[in-house]
Amino acid sequence: MKVLITGGSGFIGSHLADRLMARKDKVLVIDNYATGRRDNLTSQDNLTVVEGTIADSDLVDRLFAEFKPDVVVHAAAAYRDPEDWAEDARTNVLGSANVVLASKREGVKRLIYFQTALGYGLKPVEQPITLNHPLKPEGSSYAISKTAGEHYVELGGLDFLSFRLANAYGPRNLSGPLPTFYHRLTTNKPCFVMDTRRDFVYIDDLVAVVMKAIDGQGTSGYYHVSSGSDYAIKELFDATVKALGISLGGEVEVRPRNPDDAYTILLDPTKTKETFDWQVSTPLATGVRATIDWYKEYGITQTYTHLKLSEAKDDKA
Repeated sequence: MKVLITGGSGFIGSHLADRLMARKDKVLVIDNYATGRRDNLTSQDNLTVVEGTIADSDLVDRLFAEFKPDVVVHAAAAYRDPEDWAEDARTNVLGSANVVLASKREGVKRLIYFQTALGYGLKPVEQPITLNHPLKPEGSSYAISKTAGEHYVELGGLDFLSFRLANAYGPRNLSGPLPTFYHRLTTNKPCFVMDTRRDFVYIDDLVAVVMKAIDGQGTSGYYHVSSGSDYAIKELFDATVKALGISLGGEVEVRPRNPDDAYTILLDPTKTKETFDWQVSTPLATGVRATIDWYKEYGITQTYTHLKLSEAKDDKA
């Protein structure tokens, strides 16, 4: 099989590329390295990596025409600066439109997209959130642009699956609370946790269901990738401390959440479980240990957040 992965040097994309190459599929990766890492992929005969942006329609059209992919996994996304709305629009909206149009021209059999749970808004009207919940992405530029990209995927008329994700974590992940906790704890910076809860899905579990979709399982439409349960952010922090084998002088500070921050964002994975005979199998403590081991070996110098800059600076002070 020939699979083109946008953002293939990033967290999710690189894990998928590794899994595909292990079974000898041919993989073409497009990545601008805004948040992806060059050491996430190793050179292999069945891997081609092109540095560039999917906002460049000429580049996208040429690569699609030359490679002629059977399946496209659209994992590229701009998210490193919550205030850079223009870049969010270029990559997540224009880039998605370019990928969809090129997929149509080249007769791609299936297009797989990743959508953020923030597309449901900062104040969900139900918990857990079902696929019937209205989209209300206006709380962040990232959610607005990712939701617009999802609309273009549907508009294209291709066989598509859009996976709306809980918080994915694991080796190579540089966004969210876990890498932030690790970075601060290992550089002797003070930590705090927010009084919120989130669902966490380990990367191997996410890749398992996406591989089923790549191989043709499931019908066109929308799916939740979620464990179906949530954890307090403090539980994630405690698991990080345990995996590091350190002891703190006292309990970590728990801060009240911001007024525009949802207490929990919990997705209902029923459709995904039934369609793909799939469920999360990696315990949080196991996944955190594996992630910490990767951070120790490869190091992290920067982490990213979807928070507004004023909040992000406080978090990284």
